[in-house]
Amino acid sequence: MKKIQTILVVVAAMMALTACEKVSPIGVLVSGTGVEDRVKMSHLYFQQHKGEGHFFDISGKDEYSFIIGADSHMTTDDGRMREMLQNGLDHDDLLYAHLGDMADTKPEYYINLENVISEYKWKFARKYFEELFLGNDESVEEKDNPDFYMYMDSLTGMVYSVDDVPMPFFPVVGNHDITHNGWAQWSNIFHSSFYEVLVQIKSEPLTLDRFIFLDTANGTLGEEQVNLIEEDGYALREYLETNIRNTFVFSHTNIFRPSSLQFASTFAREETFFLLNQFHKWDATIVFCGHVHKWDEQVVDNVRYITLDSMSERNSPNPGDYLLRVHVKANGELTWERVRMNYTKK
Repeated sequence: MKKIQTILVVVAAMMALTACEKVSPIGVLVSGTGVEDRVKMSHLYFQQHKGEGHFFDISGKDEYSFIIGADSHMTTDDGRMREMLQNGLDHDDLLYAHLGDMADTKPEYYINLENVISEYKWKFARKYFEELFLGNDESVEEKDNPDFYMYMDSLTGMVYSVDDVPMPFFPVVGNHDITHNGWAQWSNIFHSSFYEVLVQIKSEPLTLDRFIFLDTANGTLGEEQVNLIEEDGYALREYLETNIRNTFVFSHTNIFRPSSLQFASTFAREETFFLLNQFHKWDATIVFCGHVHKWDEQVVDNVRYITLDSMSERNSPNPGDYLLRVHVKANGELTWERVRMNYTKK
């Protein structure tokens, strides 16, 4: 009788959980919102705002770099997120990418995350834009308040408030970002679960590097996203009839299993084959993945796959090489290095 009661309690608990969340066969919360709805919302936003902070012209420069982090799982401690953004700022990285699971879904954690993003938008604006103070020169309080400043991009002449500064921070959405209705909080800050970024290397002939950020938080692409990929619907189309030199792809869900101790990919078999074929079709240079909190590097069909460790101070409490920086030279040479994080929880 006791055994039957125990089984009933477990079944009841599972029913209560699945009433508001889906659970994968490996017991990982994977959904609070559907991928179809997120992709439709994100595609609409992307179409309305494409080109805003999604195109960089580095013609004439010898090289550029970008930095990547994964699985920060931020709670009350924002030290690792600050360290990543500060590292990118200090090294003049062209853009910062994050592979999902940024925070652990509680509203207060997203408030902390939004505060960090806002602070670094201000630091980014002060470093790269012309600062226009609109307040009282005698007011110390106003001089310390970003709301009293506007920022002008000297290249475009565009003027921004600090909240609208196009800091080049591009996160993909992870499974922890969408559980417990986390998508509402995520979309309030970042608006879109996928996007594309183009970097112009030279104008004659027009040569671009392409950055594609996928929504794989549910461990599935969904029909809407597959259609967009097949139609090249992500693309800033006016630039694609040209020479694409490098294609970099960013996904939360991993493709390959680093070892028997880590989670296998949750993509359906058909989607896995579709992605492998698509990455080959794109002639992808590197596909970056997160989710499993374990470093891994593989080359399949001439495409390099790199899975990053978790940068979370909870999952990785000791200093370590949790970030990745990629250097891309104008002559086509590409190198990458793992970047050490030193922050430990106080």
